Amino acid sequence: MFSEFLRKARKAKKMSQGELARQLGVTQQAVGKWEKEKATPAPDMVARIAEVLETTTDYLLGFNQPSPETLQAEERFFGGRQQCLIPVIGTVKAGYGGLAFEEDYGTEYACVKDPDNYFFLVVKGDSMEPRIFDGDLALVHRQNTLDDGDLGVMVYGDEGGEGTLKKFIRRGNAVVLKAFNPQYEDKILRGEELSHLYIAGKVVETKARW
Repeated sequence: MFSEFLRKARKAKKMSQGELARQLGVTQQAVGKWEKEKATPAPDMVARIAEVLETTTDYLLGFNQPSPETLQAEERFFGGRQQCLIPVIGTVKAGYGGLAFEEDYGTEYACVKDPDNYFFLVVKGDSMEPRIFDGDLALVHRQNTLDDGDLGVMVYGDEGGEGTLKKFIRRGNAVVLKAFNPQYEDKILRGEELSHLYIAGKVVETKARW
């Protein structure tokens, strides 16, 4: 029933009735009535609730609910990961004091353990063809280091430099940013140049979307 699934979704987000009410622009009493089956929100409000709680209207309305056996099997298979909504961004840039994530393209589902440490990046250009194409989505784990051979999102250059998706290769005291497309030359960074290299994260998955 709606009241039960609403309460479960709210608690899963560790959100109080008051906080949910504030984000929805309603009173806490309204949320309390929904969870006690004393009232039912309008369809457009159900959609808004699903958005705020990062779930689906089908879940809140009780459609396609997985059985306990299915949930246990999925937990074993995915190692505790779950389907979560991850922000989709268009640009990573170097800024004062760190990295800036710009251009909001909404959200996309991914199966991860710690969703706050991930973002999707919309791939731009053809430098990673034929494996990754312009408009594909790259799921990136936020981290400031990469191992040799990792596919990463990096920003090179001074203030305002834009992020690039490349293979990260260590070669002695140098770092090579390698494209898959043979028409693009390797970018080799040495010495002082390495201080202008910012790592935004490691690409763990790519998929076509756009």
